[in-house]
Amino acid sequence: MTRPALSALRAELADLTIYDDAPSLRMHSRDFFWFSPVLKPDLEGKQAELVILPKTKDEVRRVASACARHGVPLTVRGGGTGNYGQAVPLEGGVVLNLTRFSRVVSTTLGAGRFEAGANMLDIDKALAPLGQELRMHPSTRAQATIGGFIAGGAAGAGSCTWGQIDNPGAVIAVEVMTVEPEPRLIELRGKDILKVMHAYGVNGIITEVEVPLAPAHAWAERIATFDTLRDAAAFGQAFTECDGIAKKLISIHDPRIAPYLRRLAPWLGEGKAFAILMVSEPQGDELDQLIAEMDGTVTFTRGAAEARAAAFGEHREKGAPGPLYEYTWNHTTLHALKVDPDITYLQLRFPPVRNLELLAWAERHFHKDVLFHIEFQRRQGKVYHSSLPLVRFTTAERLHGIMAQAEEAGIQASNPHSWVLNNAGWKKVDAPQPEFKRIADPQGLMNPGKLLNWQADAAQAAE
Repeated sequence: MTRPALSALRAELADLTIYDDAPSLRMHSRDFFWFSPVLKPDLEGKQAELVILPKTKDEVRRVASACARHGVPLTVRGGGTGNYGQAVPLEGGVVLNLTRFSRVVSTTLGAGRFEAGANMLDIDKALAPLGQELRMHPSTRAQATIGGFIAGGAAGAGSCTWGQIDNPGAVIAVEVMTVEPEPRLIELRGKDILKVMHAYGVNGIITEVEVPLAPAHAWAERIATFDTLRDAAAFGQAFTECDGIAKKLISIHDPRIAPYLRRLAPWLGEGKAFAILMVSEPQGDELDQLIAEMDGTVTFTRGAAEARAAAFGEHREKGAPGPLYEYTWNHTTLHALKVDPDITYLQLRFPPVRNLELLAWAERHFHKDVLFHIEFQRRQGKVYHSSLPLVRFTTAERLHGIMAQAEEAGIQASNPHSWVLNNAGWKKVDAPQPEFKRIADPQGLMNPGKLLNWQADAAQAAE
């Protein structure tokens, strides 16, 4: 890319919202890659030369066309809540921030269609009067966009009932705009959605997302303590298997994590494992009974009205914590890093049937430097759990050693310390993402450097 090309693109798009001041370029070129001490030195300082914030599909089309005609690299971002540098432009160019491209396109009973930049919390606020809600959302619900969730996320609150976004039926349709002189719109449905799912925006601009909706529940919150992580995990398994109780979140934590969650300290006890839970309020008594039957103690209860107020940013009781899901999934890492900058994390998935057995093995085997918290999920009718364990960082070699030993034991590992799309464990997908990139981004301008060997593959295919 040449400076004249960038100048020509800017002049052509001068009527759009464009930033090129240093603070804006830095802010819009970052995500949470700094969670990783491996990624941080490599990605720090990588940034765009222009940031463009479109409001309409026509404006998105104009940017895509201009980048294609002038040969300018293009990195698409939403709320920037990814953790592996998905939204970091490695080769400068334009960052296309879609957070102002955020309309609710349509809603029906059981489905909603949204522009890619729609914030996930705002979506649920819009759906609330209709008695509907998103099936799942990440712990970063207040910042994340629906398009970013498809392009860089996987699961979250709601996964204990609905699984992950790559499960069949979790996404109905994705509309993608190509990056060509004359951009086209391509509607993906069924398995074709996997071509752009968790693809970091390397192969087309996601413009609209259609997802199934769930009936809205009055979600109450609980914290319960248990003597050991094994006891808490056994409870989590049993609760997830209780199909008759509507649930949104089952997050189980090692006792040693408690000091990192300072806002929750009054309810975590001393040396106790703990569970962070969301349950349909009319069924809270059944949950409390199950906790008691499994030798747990409920230490915090918040009714649905108060929990919703906390989540929606409305008034909440003085001293009360924010929404409890903001202490789970990878928010746990964020809280820990505020206390100890030497903490990092991994991504592990424990297969069904053996998941509790393997957790017990991993807790013993990695006890010195790994602090487990696990998030229960359902997938294809089976109960299992994922983990984003806290790790006391020493070296990159130790992180890779933990992942290798976990894999050997039967635990799946996905490497969060790499920005390369197809070099990260289970995030590899069967869908032909490189092949679709040749269709949607034939010049290879989108988020360059994230798809391993794509240029070589493309050249070979052209021979």
